[in-house]
Amino acid sequence: MSSDIPNNFEDRLRQRASTTRNTNTLETIPVNHQPHENIPNTPLAASTISFLLGCIFSLGLALFLTGGISDHWWATYQLGFFLAAWSGFHWGEFAVTAGWNRDKCSVDSFLLDNGAMYHVANGTALVEYLITLYFKPSLKAYHYISTIGVMMAVIGQTLRASAMIQASTNFSHIVALRKLPSHRLVTDGVYSAFRHPSYAGFFYWALGTQLVLQNPITSIGFVLVLWRFFSHRIKVEERALVNFFGEEYENYRRRVNTNIPFIR
Repeated sequence: MSSDIPNNFEDRLRQRASTTRNTNTLETIPVNHQPHENIPNTPLAASTISFLLGCIFSLGLALFLTGGISDHWWATYQLGFFLAAWSGFHWGEFAVTAGWNRDKCSVDSFLLDNGAMYHVANGTALVEYLITLYFKPSLKAYHYISTIGVMMAVIGQTLRASAMIQASTNFSHIVALRKLPSHRLVTDGVYSAFRHPSYAGFFYWALGTQLVLQNPITSIGFVLVLWRFFSHRIKVEERALVNFFGEEYENYRRRVNTNIPFIR
């Protein structure tokens, strides 16, 4: 007796993906996890967020390229770059996921629903910068430090985007604990130099944004918090990868470093 009911997990995923695409190609509903739903997962929400991020990016980039506005003490090129880097990062996360990993794309792909502490950290960075700039602007006058920060942020962003594009459907913002038939171990390209290039990219991008602002306190805080986060996440993820790929991943892990300080 035949049945249209799928028999296993993978069949259910394929059926849901097919149904979703046939219903409305504008919908962004991932096939293997549910969005957090703190932000409505609709095309309207995605387009609105993209518009707002684009506005922030454009204003920030203009401020950066013009060297700031001398009539306003707070309107510096450093603040402009930070705003452009922050908005560009979040828009890029969604854009790359939508372009190369559609099955996992949702409004959560913007990574704006990253938890309250993420926004507190960025808010604290802005507060430190503006307070120091107002009371002691000479502490923000080391332009070579900001230049190093710009280079780190751009390289970090490029590395992360390249990793997501190259991994394509193998990449996930959520650690995958179940191996799908489509999963393969990516070891070439940027993965031949970085074992977790998306994590390394974010690490150096985040630190770069703080160097641009010349924030000593939040720079140290970002390094400590991110190191702790990625150290734990990499351990969890690599246990799953060893389970998925066995000796193939063990050999890869011995051969390629993470290139995040003190995380082998």
